[in-house]
Amino acid sequence: QVQLVESGGGLVQPGGSLRLSCAASGFSLDDYAIGWFRQAPGKEREGVACISSSDGSSYYGDSVKGRFTISRDKAKNTAYLQMNSLKPEDTAVYYCVGDCYYSGSYWGGDYWGHGTQVTVSS
Repeated sequence: QVQLVESGGGLVQPGGSLRLSCAASGFSLDDYAIGWFRQAPGKEREGVACISSSDGSSYYGDSVKGRFTISRDKAKNTAYLQMNSLKPEDTAVYYCVGDCYYSGSYWGGDYWGHGTQVTVSS
């Protein structure tokens, strides 16, 4: 059974940083890509970042490029999302997604965590 458990969300001021973690079980980062999506109230779900299982190549949503960095520790079977220069519009529930993929403008994934809230506000 696949489980993806997010942690690290919280309240941060604009311009601040947070690091999200996603601990995976029943799912190996050696075999599958892993990534992050987010959804803000009243908005559609948005792909944030996805990192491949093989060569570590990564993709980012346009709104976070240059500010967010995805990484993974295969030994710990854990993925991370380092978020810098946070803006109020980054406020959303962030979901860890296993077997994520990106094709043109379409993002998807097969396994989902329950999400962690990130709020950017002064």
